[in-house]
Parts: sequence; structure tokens; C-alpha cells
Amino acid sequence: MNGAQALLRTLADAGVEVCFTNPGTSEMHFVAALDSEPRMRAVLALFEGVATGAADGYARMADKPAATLLHLGCGLGNGLANLHNARKGKVPIVNIVGDHATTHTRYDAQLQSDIETVARNVSPGFVRTSTSTAQLSRDAIDAVQAARGLPGQVATLILPADVSWGEGAQPCPAPVYASAPAADDAAVHAIAEVIRRGGKVALLLGGQALREAALLEAARIAAHSGVKLLAEVFPTRLTRGAGLPQVERIAYLAEMASLQLADITHLILVDAKAPVSFFAYPGKPSYLVPEGCAVHTLAAPEHDALASLEKLATALSATHTTPQFQPPVRPTRPRGRLTAPKVCKAVGHLLPNNAIVIDEAITSGLMLGAMTAGCPRHDLITLTGGAIGQGLPNAVGAAIACPDRPVIALIGDGTAMYTLQALWSMAREKLNVTSIIFNNASYSVLNVELERVGAGAGGPKAHAQLDLDGPRLNFARLAQGMGVHAVRASTAEEFTQALEYALANPGPHLIEALVPESLSGAKRKMLPWLLRSLPHLPRAMAQALKRKIAP
Repeated sequence: MNGAQALLRTLADAGVEVCFTNPGTSEMHFVAALDSEPRMRAVLALFEGVATGAADGYARMADKPAATLLHLGCGLGNGLANLHNARKGKVPIVNIVGDHATTHTRYDAQLQSDIETVARNVSPGFVRTSTSTAQLSRDAIDAVQAARGLPGQVATLILPADVSWGEGAQPCPAPVYASAPAADDAAVHAIAEVIRRGGKVALLLGGQALREAALLEAARIAAHSGVKLLAEVFPTRLTRGAGLPQVERIAYLAEMASLQLADITHLILVDAKAPVSFFAYPGKPSYLVPEGCAVHTLAAPEHDALASLEKLATALSATHTTPQFQPPVRPTRPRGRLTAPKVCKAVGHLLPNNAIVIDEAITSGLMLGAMTAGCPRHDLITLTGGAIGQGLPNAVGAAIACPDRPVIALIGDGTAMYTLQALWSMAREKLNVTSIIFNNASYSVLNVELERVGAGAGGPKAHAQLDLDGPRLNFARLAQGMGVHAVRASTAEEFTQALEYALANPGPHLIEALVPESLSGAKRKMLPWLLRSLPHLPRAMAQALKRKIAP
């Protein structure tokens, strides 16, 4: 075997079965070796950000890493934003990044770069350049182990061309994975005592704590002891719907998040971090935990969140408590002129059982959570790191990980243009994905932020940087050009009919929803004032406003 052949067999033996590729000359021996390993599925992406985002979506749903194959430091750099999202979501990925042959690097050729420095931005826990063919398989096992441990991480293995083509390589045996520990007894009993003492206590759930089994344990604790359940603002994967516990997500807008947390005296973290605002704003706190609220950690990211919650439920004698469940309920069929809330309403009206919903709708998705809360159970994937361009590639990976489950991706028009090439991969792989593009011809969230950060209303040049009109994008035609069935909809009836067709017919579909901005005109002008007013309003009124703007 050459190094590439041994590497592929080692990865497959270790359970890595899909590689999302965008190769170049330095990776040709790896490409040639793909035919020697029938267990490895290779999926071509036309941009590295699609490859990395697809690996992220795959791992979120498969609970094991995919590999990427990227070309040198420039290719890794092109995929960096979605690797950032994976890092923030604690998602396991094994990056294979080709490099020049070790004998060639001293010539500083045109594509020579410091790949390790680029990689450390997204792989702080594991970056390694393999230096010999004989060691390559061992390096690969170390990368897989690093990616699959808790917390999950992006592991980057740099593969020089001569290490790949070198002969005499041997695959390494698959590793044995150790179980993650639960929270220690002292922490569990201390937190149980905090809960017993009463007061306003909340469990803030993130990561693995938002899967069904962990949610059930948290809900038993909530029903037994009156604890509030909160979820991090952008979950990696949240299991939700009818028959499952309800959990309230922390709001994106810091002012609303502060309102949610205002009366909490004890915040207990379960695979989550204490909430902070996404950005700094003049005169506003970045750390959102209220003064006087004590923060406790039940399960850190390296702990088994489910086992930790089970221990806490046992300590509280809550193991046999019946949790409260979300009742089944769907919104009615929307009618009339199409708006973003009506798109979300149609999704809730038709959402099939066991769907995977990917939310990168930005402001257009404000009503999505409320419209789908009582739908058949589904998994929700969100923008964990805030770097837009994740949604369409995530849909590619999720559909490959779960070919028997429908995938619905709700995407803003601005973010869609970052990684639109993902549509081509959907068509090539014949994936069961319905992409819904909200075309409001605007970076709407940035129009909101322009005033929130204190930069003022802005003039014509400022607004031109946040406007996607002139020319207005035609996503249906763009999708058709990449082999995806696509239609445009401007009424609720057209949209609902298109969604029914897409869900009834396998394969990729795109529905372009022509909608106005959800926050525009008077709403946009009023929003900064309303947000500033929230701390000074009666609590009931403030909560009602919060539910109205972002339920």
C-alpha cells in the first residue's frame, strides 16, 4: 500500500465513512486511492466552504466525524468559516489537508503557505503534519480519537504529497473509545442542595444535553423541583416537537436574553457556557448573567451530559417524575400575500415526522420556533458560530447522514450566496433536501444592527452596503442552472403548494419565497427604542413584547 491507501483504510476502520472533497494536485494520490476503499463515500463540493459545512452537518446527525479533503492552506482558508461554526458547536470533523512534498517546500512555490497556523484557528486541540508514510496511519488514528472525544472538535491532519505517495504503509487498528465521565458526586450533591433551597433556578442546556434522553431527564427535574429549562441561543442539534419536553431558547438579542434571565438566582450549566451577547454595544453589558445570580456547572463539555442529569435526578428523587410534554398542535394553512411568518406557518402546517430542520433564515425565521413547536418530532440545526453560509452545506451533510429523513433548510438570501454551490452537490448526490430561500433583497439583520450599535441611521452609501436589490437575485434560476428543481412563490397559496410538491417527491427542491423584510420601516425604527425600554417596563408587558417580536 501507499500512504493514501493505508490512510483511507485506517479511516474506514475507525468509522469514518464519508469524505467531502475539493482536491488539487497535492491530493491526487488520495483521490486515486478512493477506489481502493469501498466503505468510503466521496462527495465532491465545488467550494471548500461547502465541503467543511457538509462535514459539520453530517457529524451533527451521524454522531461521528466525516472527513474533508482540502487543497493546501488556501483551500483550508476557504473552508474556515464553516469549520469555525463546527468548532463552536463542538462538532467532530477530521480535516485532511494536502501539502507540498516535503522535498518541495524549501522552494517556496506559489501555493506554499503555513498551513498549521491557518489550521490552529479552528483546530486548537489537534493539528499535526504527518512526516513519514510509516507514521501516517497512526497520525490518522490520533486525529479521529481527538475529533470523537468529548468535547467534539475539528482535528486537522496535514498530508504532504510524498507521505501520501510513499509505499510500504500499513493501516492502524481501530481505536477503542473510552466513555466520558459524568459529573462528580460532590458537584451533583451541591447543585441538588441549591435546587432544594428554592428560589428561581434555571438549567441552561447545550450540546449533548439537548438530545431527547437528556431533555427527558432535565424535564423530570423541572417538573419535580420547579426548575426553568433554557437552551443556548444557537443549539448544535435540538430534538423538539410534540411529545417532547419544551425548552425555551435564549434570545439572540441581548436585551431580550437579559429579560429572560432577569429573575434567575441560580443558573446551572449543562454542556453550555454562561450567556454573553454576540457583539459589544455601547453602554450595554456583554455578560448577560444578572447581578446576584450564581452560576454553577453540572456538566462541562468533557462530561457525559445525560449521565450527569441522571445523577442529579436521582439526587433529587425525581427519576419517576412525569415530565411535561409539548402537546401536538399545528398552525392552519396560510393564505394571502406571502410573508416570512407565513412561510414559517406553512412549514409548521406541513412538517413531516422525523424531519431535519436547518435554520439559517436570520430575521425571516423569527416565527419558526413558535410555528413548529407542536409539530411531529424533528431535529433542529442552527448557526452555532454565527458565520453565515452554513445552512445549505449542513443540509448536504445531514441528508447523507440520514438518507431516510426529509431535510428542510430555511435560508436567508444573503447567507445563501455564500455557499450556493451546495445546490450542485445536492443535485449530483440526489439528496432529499428542500431548500427554502427567503428573498427579501436585504441583509435585514444588519439594517437592524446599524442602529443598535449606535452607528446612526446611515445614508445612501451605508444602506447600499446592506441592500441586495438592483439587480434582485433569482434563486430559482440559479438553482435550475445547478440541476435542482426550483420555483418562485409570492403568495401563501403558491408557497404551500410548492412545499407539498417538494415533500411528496424525492430529490432536491428549492422554493424561493419572495417576501418583504420581517423588520422594516416603522418596525425597524421602533425596535432600538423598544429594546432600550424593556428593562424599565413592567415585567409582564416586557415579556409580552418579547414574545411578539421573537417568540
